[in-house]
Amino acid sequence: MDELPELMTVADFLRRYSIGRTTFYREVAAGRIPLRKLGIASRVARADAERWAGSLAVREGRA
Repeated sequence: MDELPELMTVADFLRRYSIGRTTFYREVAAGRIPLRKLGIASRVARADAERWAGSLAVREGRA
């Protein structure tokens, strides 16, 4: 039997990655964050969230 992915709510994703709802749904529309639907509830697999975060550019600060 396949193992089920660990899922987080949209609200949990927003808190964890400190982004707004509009930015989140722009990323979803662009195909960078896949959503899983459970009835009417939207969830993000933790592996997909970590892949998205890892794909972000790192910006160096001034020394």
